[in-house]
Amino acid sequence: MEEKSVFENFELDINQEIKGYLSETSKWAYYLAILGFVGIGLMVLLGIFMAFFQGLAGSGVDALYGVGYSIGVGLVYIVIAAVYFFPILYLFNFSKHMKSALKLSNNKDFITAFSNLKSHYKFVGIFSIVIISIYILIFMAAIAGAALF
Repeated sequence: MEEKSVFENFELDINQEIKGYLSETSKWAYYLAILGFVGIGLMVLLGIFMAFFQGLAGSGVDALYGVGYSIGVGLVYIVIAAVYFFPILYLFNFSKHMKSALKLSNNKDFITAFSNLKSHYKFVGIFSIVIISIYILIFMAAIAGAALF
C-alpha cells in the first residue's frame, strides 16, 4: 500500500504580504552574501600576504622557521576562505533566484531559491557539528594532557 504525503494536495497561498517578506529577506540575503564575498576576498589577500611577505621580514637563524610558519598560517586563511565560500554562494544564489521568482512569478526560480537556502542551512549546520566536535576533541585532549603532567 502506498503512503500518501500529508502535503500531496496542499497548496501554499503566496499573498502580497508573504511576497513582501520574501523580497525583504532576499535583499538582506544579498547584502550578507556581498559582505561574505568581501570577507572571503580579504581573507585570501591576508593569507597570501602572510604566506609570502610576513615570513621574509625575519632575519637570522630563525628566518626559515618564520617563513615556514607564515606559509602555514597563510594557507590556513586560504583554506578557511575556501570553506566559507560555499555557504555564501548558496546565500547569494537564494537571493538571486528569489528576486527573479518574485519579479517574474517564476515557479522554477522559486524552487531553486529555496533549494539554495536549504543547502546554505545544511552546510552551516553540518559545519557547526564538525567545529563543535573538534572543540570537544581538543577539550578532551587538553584534559588528558593535563592528567599526564
